[in-house]
Amino acid sequence: MGVNPLDRYESLVDDPTAFRAACDRPLPTTVRVNTIKSSAERTRRALDDEGVAYDPVSWADDLLTLPDSSPGDSWAFAHGWLHGQEEVSALPSLALDPQPGETVWCACAAPGSKATHTAALMADQGNVVANDSSLGRLSALRHNAQRLGVTATTVTRADARSYSLNPFAFDAFDRALVDVPCSCEGTVRKNPDVLTEWTMDHVESLAEIQTDILCRAVQATRAGGIVVYSTCTFAPEENEAVLDRVLAAEDCRVVEWDAPAGLETDPGITAWAGERYDPQVERATRVYPHRNDTGGFFCARLEVGA
Repeated sequence: MGVNPLDRYESLVDDPTAFRAACDRPLPTTVRVNTIKSSAERTRRALDDEGVAYDPVSWADDLLTLPDSSPGDSWAFAHGWLHGQEEVSALPSLALDPQPGETVWCACAAPGSKATHTAALMADQGNVVANDSSLGRLSALRHNAQRLGVTATTVTRADARSYSLNPFAFDAFDRALVDVPCSCEGTVRKNPDVLTEWTMDHVESLAEIQTDILCRAVQATRAGGIVVYSTCTFAPEENEAVLDRVLAAEDCRVVEWDAPAGLETDPGITAWAGERYDPQVERATRVYPHRNDTGGFFCARLEVGA
């Protein structure tokens, strides 16, 4: 690898020293309350009764950090009231803002954290079409959906780049969540190996796949529908550059969305390594580990044109 890939991003952050220090610290353990089975208040009472310590996440009522235990140690987890999920990985479903009764495509859904969160936000009413190309990962998705009591879900196995609507009785999705495979630099706090395995060739090959998947999501979503694109990497090649290419190729635009109050975010960048991107990409959201004591994340909300 040679150079640590995190060196590339010091010019993007407000405090490079704090950024690097945060990336070196272990990630806090976070769980999401599964509102299909329980409310946040009821779940907190159950944890109190069991003597399980937790800290509320300031920007989300249904997220809790567990300072002294693993997610699976509690009664609430065993009964599907809780799901282990990194704090900022809740952002894509919130940005998507799915409504009960809608049909939503989760293009790369396994192992299911975002798909089950999407179903919960829809009050488990509608159809979350949860797709993945990996049979093994789909087994984990099925297990998680069953444990969490999600019923408004159709599981499919296909390459998202060429996903077909032919098996369905509708012409387009109302919304699509595109949380793509990425170089995962933002997960360094729980998986330090991502830095030793990182190569620029891998980033560039992923960017091609990500672009194709996002293009297909825009094509498969109705006019006026919403597509959310997200990654857990800092790499502009996989984030703003992908948006830039899709904006040029498809009828869509990046739209503003209000990140939850209390979560510190940065806008997307419009230039990198001699390349300039469509100014719309500045409406995307970057999350850096040192700003909120989380992992790293990127999220953008697109509206499909008429």
